[in-house]
Amino acid sequence: MSWFESFVLGLVQGLTEFLPISSSAHLRLTAAFAGWHDPGAAFTAITQIGTEAAVLIYFRKDIARIVSAWFRSLTNSSMRSDHDAQMGWLVIIGSIPIGVLGVTFKDQIEGPFRDLRLIATTLIVLGIILGIADRLAARDETGGKHRAIKERKSLKELGVRDGLIFGFCQAMALVPGVSRSGATISGGLLMGYTREAAARYSFLLAIPAVLASGVFELKDAGEGHVSWGPTIFATIIAFAVGYAVIAWFMKFITTKSFMPFVIYRVLLGILLFVLIGMGVLSPHAGESAG
Repeated sequence: MSWFESFVLGLVQGLTEFLPISSSAHLRLTAAFAGWHDPGAAFTAITQIGTEAAVLIYFRKDIARIVSAWFRSLTNSSMRSDHDAQMGWLVIIGSIPIGVLGVTFKDQIEGPFRDLRLIATTLIVLGIILGIADRLAARDETGGKHRAIKERKSLKELGVRDGLIFGFCQAMALVPGVSRSGATISGGLLMGYTREAAARYSFLLAIPAVLASGVFELKDAGEGHVSWGPTIFATIIAFAVGYAVIAWFMKFITTKSFMPFVIYRVLLGILLFVLIGMGVLSPHAGESAG
């Protein structure tokens, strides 16, 4: 991998990680369209450490409060009813599905799941689901003709059941094209949470899974499967760009809908099918190791 490739891929990772459009799919597609080798699941996982570092800094106050309350609840029974302590447990519980499924389907994630036809399908399907969830949220928040406004849930109402559902939604993002934020936000909206609550929990829930995945994949870098210099450079770029995207996205969702992302996903998926059908793009473009 060249330094220019690592710069572009780091930029793509930072721009797409927190938007509901799938960073893993865009890394795969960027390489395919540019005629580069697929950067691979290991490169993706390691560069995601950079974007998660942006999450740690942006949500540092929330994270510090949750971690502190969780540790205190281990020895102080009165703290176990504290919302922040409960959030700590819910993040742990919600991380179980992606951990189990990630290990179970590791070979598929690094192989068949990277087929561009599957990515095109997941882009379209999850895009439609996100669109439906967003319309339901908008209807609840604005009321509608002859209909009272429905109060949507905040994270204070999050329980074990919803935490596990969020976790299974996150696990769907093991398939490129689904999108970690897209799946968890869609799940949250369908369960009745506000856009801001669903997005905030999506980012917090991703921290253990992404950091664990990145550390796990570091062994591939050590064995020569990933170029250290370009990968570290891409990770730094992803961190800087990712932080700016989080700040913008959290403000965006307070007043805007997810429909631009829905339209983008569906159109990109259709374009992929057209290019593959015309023979312009191979569904396995760039799959050989670089």
